Amino acid sequence: MSHTHNRIRPAAVAGLFYPDSPSELKASIQNYLQQAPEPQDTPPLAIIAPHAGYIYSGPIAASAYKQILPVADKIKQVVLLGPSHRVPLRGIATPDADYFETPLGTIKINTQLCQQFESLPFVTPSYEAHQQEHSLEVQLPFLQSILHDFQLIPLVVGECPAEAVAELLETVWNRDDTLVVISTDLSHYNHYEIAQKIDRQTSTAIEQLHPEQIHYDNACGRNPLNGLLTLAIKKNLSINTLDLRNSGDTAGSKDRVVGYGAYAVH
Repeated sequence: MSHTHNRIRPAAVAGLFYPDSPSELKASIQNYLQQAPEPQDTPPLAIIAPHAGYIYSGPIAASAYKQILPVADKIKQVVLLGPSHRVPLRGIATPDADYFETPLGTIKINTQLCQQFESLPFVTPSYEAHQQEHSLEVQLPFLQSILHDFQLIPLVVGECPAEAVAELLETVWNRDDTLVVISTDLSHYNHYEIAQKIDRQTSTAIEQLHPEQIHYDNACGRNPLNGLLTLAIKKNLSINTLDLRNSGDTAGSKDRVVGYGAYAVH
């Protein structure tokens, strides 16, 4: 098979959501990781992390990614799920690409596992769904900074029942070499105090595994998130909050904030 036709999905939001200079990008991620709390004793099976511009959500995302450091050499593949912001989407989209590219280099897509997922009735390849999607892309430099040698299974989740997402996740669950990452922000554009209240309620719903309490206004990535919570109920998993802040805490005004949470699944 000829390798001259590798399909690469280039970075869409470098220079917008995060630095497009590799050295600057590396330095900012290292800086966020250094400031994050130390890893807990048990490494997580999955993490939940936000996907805004790094000046807003980078420190919160780092709280989740730092938990992976002790097992970084074991993880060979990452199943990454985030919501669709740019195109209306039913079901779940695989990327129809061989590599994703960021300023830190290319990441190989596990096309075999993507094809395996495509045998599920609600999973289809879509170049368009991935082309401009930032919810997955902003996670990639963190993964590239922490993991050594991994393949990526990037999945954009549109309108999709939580049970379907849970069914997909269950096929890769509890593998030592696999990390699941759910990308979601919390509430959008409320005043600081109101956002804190809503996001605390959402955090409690995540920790207590109540997907039915998490709606579109509470978390833009509610579809992948609620799929994980549905699996967590079935598998008796526990989820704990690592970090809960909003853009008013990091780099924005307090009158219209976006909420960010970082969580570990055990």
